[in-house]
Amino acid sequence: QVQLVESGGGLVQAGGSLRLSCAASGSIFSINVMGWHRQAPGNERELVASITGGGGTNYADSVKGRFTISRDNTKNTVYLQMNRLKPEDTAVYYCNADLRRSGSYYWDDYWGQGTQVTVSS
Repeated sequence: QVQLVESGGGLVQAGGSLRLSCAASGSIFSINVMGWHRQAPGNERELVASITGGGGTNYADSVKGRFTISRDNTKNTVYLQMNRLKPEDTAVYYCNADLRRSGSYYWDDYWGQGTQVTVSS
Protein backbone atom coordinates (compact mmCIF):
# COMPACT_ATOMS: atom_id res chain seq x y z
CA GLN A 1 0.00 0.00 0.00
CA VAL A 2 1.44 3.34 -1.12
CA GLN A 3 0.45 6.51 0.65
CA LEU A 4 1.21 10.19 0.10
CA VAL A 5 0.75 12.43 3.12
CA GLU A 6 0.88 16.22 2.92
CA SER A 7 1.73 18.51 5.80
CA GLY A 8 2.58 22.14 6.41
CA GLY A 9 -0.64 23.83 5.44
CA GLY A 10 -2.29 26.42 7.60
CA LEU A 11 -3.39 30.00 7.95
CA VAL A 12 -0.98 32.77 7.04
CA GLN A 13 -1.18 36.49 6.35
CA ALA A 14 -0.64 37.87 2.90
CA GLY A 15 3.05 38.25 2.22
CA GLY A 16 3.95 35.41 4.52
CA SER A 17 5.44 32.02 3.80
CA LEU A 18 4.62 28.36 4.21
CA ARG A 19 6.44 25.19 3.32
CA LEU A 20 4.45 22.15 2.31
CA SER A 21 5.84 18.65 2.56
CA CYS A 22 4.65 15.43 1.03
CA ALA A 23 6.12 12.11 2.04
CA ALA A 24 5.53 8.99 0.02
CA SER A 25 5.57 5.79 2.02
CA GLY A 26 4.97 2.12 1.49
CA SER A 27 6.51 -0.44 -0.83
CA ILE A 28 7.98 1.93 -3.39
CA PHE A 29 10.57 0.95 -5.94
CA SER A 30 11.10 4.30 -7.62
CA ILE A 31 9.50 7.71 -8.01
CA ASN A 32 9.60 9.69 -11.22
CA VAL A 33 7.81 13.05 -11.43
CA MET A 34 6.36 14.58 -8.28
CA GLY A 35 4.20 17.64 -8.13
CA TRP A 36 1.71 19.88 -6.43
CA HIS A 37 -1.77 20.80 -7.57
CA ARG A 38 -4.32 23.01 -5.89
CA GLN A 39 -8.05 23.45 -5.94
CA ALA A 40 -9.89 26.51 -4.71
CA PRO A 41 -13.62 26.44 -3.95
CA GLY A 42 -15.62 26.43 -7.15
CA ASN A 43 -12.53 25.94 -9.30
CA GLU A 44 -10.98 22.99 -11.04
CA ARG A 45 -7.77 21.46 -9.83
CA GLU A 46 -4.74 23.10 -11.40
CA LEU A 47 -1.06 22.32 -11.60
CA VAL A 48 1.09 24.46 -9.33
CA ALA A 49 4.53 22.94 -9.79
CA SER A 50 6.23 19.71 -10.73
CA ILE A 51 9.72 18.32 -10.49
CA THR A 52 11.38 15.47 -12.33
CA GLY A 53 13.64 12.87 -10.81
CA GLY A 54 16.60 14.78 -12.20
CA GLY A 55 15.50 18.08 -10.70
CA GLY A 56 13.85 19.76 -13.67
CA THR A 57 11.00 22.02 -12.58
CA ASN A 58 7.84 23.46 -14.02
CA TYR A 59 5.64 26.17 -12.50
CA ALA A 60 2.30 27.73 -13.12
CA ASP A 61 2.65 31.33 -14.26
CA SER A 62 0.74 32.53 -11.23
CA VAL A 63 3.39 31.24 -8.81
CA LYS A 64 6.62 31.75 -10.73
CA GLY A 65 9.14 33.68 -8.70
CA ARG A 66 7.27 33.03 -5.46
CA PHE A 67 7.10 29.24 -5.10
CA THR A 68 9.93 26.74 -5.22
CA ILE A 69 9.50 23.01 -5.57
CA SER A 70 12.21 20.63 -4.42
CA ARG A 71 12.62 17.01 -3.45
CA ASP A 72 14.68 14.74 -1.28
CA ASN A 73 14.94 11.40 -3.01
CA THR A 74 16.45 9.73 0.04
CA LYS A 75 13.23 10.48 1.93
CA ASN A 76 10.76 10.11 -0.96
CA THR A 77 9.60 13.60 -0.11
CA VAL A 78 8.66 16.61 -2.19
CA TYR A 79 8.44 20.15 -0.85
CA LEU A 80 6.79 23.35 -1.91
CA GLN A 81 8.24 26.53 -0.47
CA MET A 82 5.65 29.27 -0.83
CA ASN A 83 6.77 32.86 -0.35
CA ARG A 84 4.98 36.18 -0.70
CA LEU A 85 1.67 34.42 -0.43
CA LYS A 86 -1.45 36.07 -1.76
CA PRO A 87 -5.12 35.53 -0.89
CA GLU A 88 -5.51 34.09 -4.38
CA ASP A 89 -3.25 31.22 -3.29
CA THR A 90 -5.91 29.99 -0.89
CA ALA A 91 -6.79 26.44 -1.84
CA VAL A 92 -6.43 22.81 -0.92
CA TYR A 93 -3.01 21.69 -2.10
CA TYR A 94 -2.58 18.13 -3.30
CA CYS A 95 0.63 16.20 -3.71
CA ASN A 96 1.03 13.68 -6.49
CA ALA A 97 3.69 11.26 -7.60
CA ASP A 98 4.30 9.09 -10.61
CA LEU A 99 5.83 6.02 -9.06
CA ARG A 100 6.52 2.34 -9.40
CA ARG A 101 5.60 0.07 -6.54
CA SER A 102 7.90 -2.68 -5.40
CA GLY A 103 7.06 -5.82 -7.30
CA SER A 104 5.23 -3.93 -10.03
CA TYR A 105 6.28 -3.45 -13.63
CA TYR A 106 4.09 -0.40 -14.12
CA TRP A 107 4.20 3.28 -13.28
CA ASP A 108 1.08 4.74 -11.68
CA ASP A 109 -0.07 8.14 -10.49
CA TYR A 110 -0.82 8.56 -6.77
CA TRP A 111 -2.41 11.43 -4.89
CA GLY A 112 -2.40 12.68 -1.34
CA GLN A 113 -5.50 13.75 0.56
CA GLY A 114 -4.66 17.44 0.44
CA THR A 115 -3.71 20.14 2.90
CA GLN A 116 -5.52 23.44 3.34
CA VAL A 117 -3.67 26.69 2.73
CA THR A 118 -5.51 29.86 3.68
CA VAL A 119 -4.02 33.29 3.06
CA SER A 120 -5.71 36.22 4.76
CA SER A 121 -5.64 39.82 3.56
